[in-house]
Amino acid sequence: MAGRKRVFDLLRTIDIASCQCPAHSHRGNIHVSNVVPAKDYAFEIKCSTVRYGLGVTKEVGMDLVNLGAKNVCVMTDPNVVSLSPMKAVLDSLTKNGINYKVYDRVRVEPTDSSFKDAIKFAKEGSFDSFVAVGGGSVMDTCKAANLYYSDPGAEFLDYVNQPVGKGKKVQVELKPMIAIPTTSGTGSETTGMSIFDYEEIQAKTGIADTSLRPVLAMIDPLHTLTVPERVANYSGFDIFCHALESFTAIPYNERGPAPPNPALRPVYQGSNPISDVWARFCLQSLRKYFARSVYNPDDVEARSSMHLAATMAGVGIGNAGVHVCHGLAYPIAGNVKDFVPKDYGKEPIVPHGLAVVLTAPAVFRFTASSDPDKHLEAASLLGTNTTNVKQADAGKVLSDTILKYMDTMKIENGLTALGYTRDDVPNLVQGALPQKRLLSIAPLPQSEDDLSKLLEDSLTIY
Repeated sequence: MAGRKRVFDLLRTIDIASCQCPAHSHRGNIHVSNVVPAKDYAFEIKCSTVRYGLGVTKEVGMDLVNLGAKNVCVMTDPNVVSLSPMKAVLDSLTKNGINYKVYDRVRVEPTDSSFKDAIKFAKEGSFDSFVAVGGGSVMDTCKAANLYYSDPGAEFLDYVNQPVGKGKKVQVELKPMIAIPTTSGTGSETTGMSIFDYEEIQAKTGIADTSLRPVLAMIDPLHTLTVPERVANYSGFDIFCHALESFTAIPYNERGPAPPNPALRPVYQGSNPISDVWARFCLQSLRKYFARSVYNPDDVEARSSMHLAATMAGVGIGNAGVHVCHGLAYPIAGNVKDFVPKDYGKEPIVPHGLAVVLTAPAVFRFTASSDPDKHLEAASLLGTNTTNVKQADAGKVLSDTILKYMDTMKIENGLTALGYTRDDVPNLVQGALPQKRLLSIAPLPQSEDDLSKLLEDSLTIY
């Protein structure tokens, strides 16, 4: 028996060490049964069907007819409800004879309380489909409403990620959902993620299951022309960090353990050759269009390109995952004090894109040793000349590149600008620790001291 195990271990070692490229990935008929590898050996790419084009929203009514929809729940927020994207959606539904009810109370940066209010609205209707019109907050709220509408007996924490909730696998069939994003950032239109602030712990958590993915993502760049400057700015940095984090995440075949059943493979699987293609595309798009899209709102090419980049980044993170920037961002946003950014209303809020990017310079200095070449490639894609740069300097080079973008986009000078001090760091660390799903996707493990240092280094960044 011991000899048989040694043979299996040898075969597995050979398999892992062999070239992984498509030309050499088929290795004959070697089958090792009854062995559960310590690390995964496969990745999957799943996303919503994506339809992109100027004015494509006019087709949504026809899509609902094609789905056999009779009574649709349309979700949006108090800002978008009076704007042209919502008018285009309702005009299409009316033209195609679709009955609908509108829920327009979605909270920007939703909480468990705001989720529950939307769920209550959904349960009071007899809906056979859902349409989300807005940013990531609207799409995430709509996903949760669809889930708990489809499983009315579920307790709220049943599906919430561990360790906050039970992390139950979704077994019920959800209603078809169409997502129509109006901002360029979250990529939620393609993912099975639904994120919210859990008020009890003052940190973000969420629900992660592929069944939450919209059946169709309608990417209409016309909707981005109404997005205010600071919203476009912060949303763009969400794309920025999505691309960088998925690109530098732990490789899929170094993440473990392998699932005993493919249905149990996690949503966030680690970087892989396909997600890397999308990350590279996004970084190149940011280099060319980010500043133009923020400071020239009538630049249709720039805003269209950023809208597409958001979706591409969403597909990447929806399969590869994000890591430390997002893990730290959740308590940063959840513990907001009195920071009220322009273009976001009158209530204190830390927009998600701002929360993720403030720690990015420190995070990528920290992760660079895991794969210096990839960190340098990211800096190069963003426009930095990396010729003759030493691998040991990869972290500093990428960090400096990020800081240049932050300076150009007039991002606040670190966590202190949001009202945080060094005394807040221990509490922020405690809010980050439950984000194991994210932190485990990082290319390097982190101790509490590591997280503290990253936050301290982000108090002032310029």
